[in-house]
Amino acid sequence: QEIALESQPAVQWQQQQAALQTQASDITLIEHHITSLQDTLNALGDPVGALTAMSATSSAPNVVTASAAAGTVSGNHVVVVNNLASKDSWYSSAVASSSTTLTAGTFTIQMGSNPAISITTGSGVNTLDQVVTYINGLGAGMTASVVNDASGARLALVSSNSGASNNFTVSDGSGLTFKEATPGVDASLTVDGIPIDSASNTVTGAVSGLTLNLTGAAPGTQVSVSVAPDATQVSQAINNFISAYNTVIADVNAEYTVSSSHQEGALGGDSALSELQSQLLGAGSYTSGSGSVSTLGALGISMNSDGTLAVDSSQLNDAIQNNFGAVQNFLQGTSSNGFVASLNTQLNMLVDPVSGALTVDLKSIDAENTDLQSQ
Repeated sequence: QEIALESQPAVQWQQQQAALQTQASDITLIEHHITSLQDTLNALGDPVGALTAMSATSSAPNVVTASAAAGTVSGNHVVVVNNLASKDSWYSSAVASSSTTLTAGTFTIQMGSNPAISITTGSGVNTLDQVVTYINGLGAGMTASVVNDASGARLALVSSNSGASNNFTVSDGSGLTFKEATPGVDASLTVDGIPIDSASNTVTGAVSGLTLNLTGAAPGTQVSVSVAPDATQVSQAINNFISAYNTVIADVNAEYTVSSSHQEGALGGDSALSELQSQLLGAGSYTSGSGSVSTLGALGISMNSDGTLAVDSSQLNDAIQNNFGAVQNFLQGTSSNGFVASLNTQLNMLVDPVSGALTVDLKSIDAENTDLQSQ
């Protein structure tokens, strides 16, 4: 009994240490969730992030599809595809099979102004199979293959790239004669009435930031390509913020919840927690003071009685699609001084690695724990 009585201070110190460890664990978890919340805010504030994502839609995907880079100017464009770009292709006369020994000799392939390629048979390259392997190993801008038909086996050569500039010629030789199957041609199209030739069916640069993928020819058919903010990405980024915000609010609410023994959480009396709660609840009433979208409510975002946020998806999508500039201005501001920057600044006051209120809390807890350990 005497020993137990003398040990009471140590037992109390150990209990205090356990309480401090719970506080430290709770603060660390809250800081982690605040960091996740700031990640979602940074995504919304990113000048080349979700709020600059654009989508492009086509009225005739079987003729042309499109994609838009971040920041592409919204608008509508009229595209007419006269013909697609094609690849040059040649084929040889037939021999019995791909393993038939060819006549010794040489034939050449000439592509543009590049040096001619000579293929000599009778010295290790004796069959069509071996010719195909040899040509494909050169990296000469074409693909060789053997095609079989009723007459036998033929050597087929196809340019790797489309367009007239990638056409080539093949001379006869090694007992083979060659014929051009289809010459390569450039794609021909008009964009907003302006004629354009393209060696590729992927057209870039006609409209800044817009890539047109030609999928079919339809002379005289006007295809409408519309460029607009990517509502899906913007909506997802906003919903990510709401989810992260609600996670932090849930942490705060858990600390203030009174148990059956009439006790709050380990941080119930912590001033930094009270400051965090005040800042988060204050975010719900933030106003930019100007513009048709000046509050979260204008985005369809409301605050529940427990401080969590809820979103009306229909109202949010309507704001994004019909008033995107105001949405962007509310969130980002004219010079990164909108809702995102405002809330981020307040959160930084809590989690700054040197002077943040929660950081100071952790340092204080660590010092107190060290003092108890020393005692």
